[in-house]
Amino acid sequence: MQLDYGLKLETTQKLIMTPQLRQAIAILQLPATDLAALVEKELLENPVLEPDASDGGEEPTMQEAEPLKLEGDNQPEADGWIEYLCNGMQTTSGIQSGGTEETKRREIADTEAVSLQNYLEMQLHFAVLNATHLTVGKYLIGCIDDNGYLCCTPAEVATQLGVAEKTVLDVLTIIQTFDPLGVGAGNLQECLLIQLESKELDYDSQIYDLTVAVIRDHLDQVASGRYKQIADKQHCSLHEVQQAVDIIRTLDPKPGRAFGGGQPGYIVPDVTIERLNSGYVIHINDSHVPQLAINPYYREVVREADSDARKYVEGRINAAVWLIKSIEQRRRTLYNVTEAIISLQRAFFDHGPKFLRPLTMKKVAEQIGVHESTVSRATANKYVATPHGLLGMNTFFSSGVQSAGGEDVSASRVKQEMKELVSAEDATQPLSDQALSDLLNGKGIMISRRTVAKYREELGIAASSKRKRH
Repeated sequence: MQLDYGLKLETTQKLIMTPQLRQAIAILQLPATDLAALVEKELLENPVLEPDASDGGEEPTMQEAEPLKLEGDNQPEADGWIEYLCNGMQTTSGIQSGGTEETKRREIADTEAVSLQNYLEMQLHFAVLNATHLTVGKYLIGCIDDNGYLCCTPAEVATQLGVAEKTVLDVLTIIQTFDPLGVGAGNLQECLLIQLESKELDYDSQIYDLTVAVIRDHLDQVASGRYKQIADKQHCSLHEVQQAVDIIRTLDPKPGRAFGGGQPGYIVPDVTIERLNSGYVIHINDSHVPQLAINPYYREVVREADSDARKYVEGRINAAVWLIKSIEQRRRTLYNVTEAIISLQRAFFDHGPKFLRPLTMKKVAEQIGVHESTVSRATANKYVATPHGLLGMNTFFSSGVQSAGGEDVSASRVKQEMKELVSAEDATQPLSDQALSDLLNGKGIMISRRTVAKYREELGIAASSKRKRH
């Protein structure tokens, strides 16, 4: 067999992800707050972009909008800047954006949240006047973690500061009287006992003593629901143990968790769906995203500048035009996906969460004529405000179980039915997973015991042995 070298021409086709296409896909996935940050960044980096301050102009309709194809072999051209400039300035204003002042107003926290350490030091300055005690108190507060527990021993603090251990214990006792109750404890038992003593609850002395004993010796049994073991060891009835456990559940095991070091987070819905007569109106909530336009000064620059400057400006204009098109395409895609969800989940919007049906992204993609991955990107990390509350867009896509009539029932509806059954159960005889399965089967929802246990855990509902009251 003879081997030799040669040249051969071969024509092949392949899809190449251009930087512009990658940017369009990335923009499609961004929630409204991240999109606003991206636009602000582009305004700083691209000199041809500027915020559009004009209020006039008609918003393009769905039919007038030219779609930007994210799938397929033909990629949109990025060199249409000359036509863009000839037709005048374009902006990112588009499909039914939320424009009323009422919808634009959002509650914003202007002041920084007070940290636990700052809150305790403020109380320390009112409670302690001695300079030595103040130094010890500040050191102890610095050793308290975010949950409110002391992370060192009084002996270690005394050695570190060179003071008597009794002084440290005295200051620690003062700190443990501060708000929130239970702060400065060394462990869970001490934290709960401090709260129990400070609250001065008016309970029978026998129940109070039993509660103290349960906190000191039987928290593990309380967590696992083994009340019978506690009753046998404490020589009391199950009802008395239940009373003690009810008291313990009014206490906070992590008293410091209510304090944080930053501002609280707010969920800004990307889409708002409002009921109007017998239909629904979709608003894309991008009013806080700056509207973009091309600075008209650069029209003259591309006509009069030399080749190097012209080349640079052309590149910046191409990038700006592509950014505006990508933002507009995100808005159109989000609108189309939401419109399809409303038509496929109409029973949910009309009657509530119990009527949510199983739905796949593939079905939505087929209805609006895009790829399934586009629907996945359009719904990722986004929220929608509906007449039934604020929901993640992925909530509308759920698996389901079979009903007796052969219809699919969504997992959300099954969970809602389970919550109603558990809330209505007899607390002295709670429903087991098998009993829940039988009741749901009686309602025409064919579901196994294992699936009931899975959904129960996802809902955060304890097992029947832990829900039982004595």
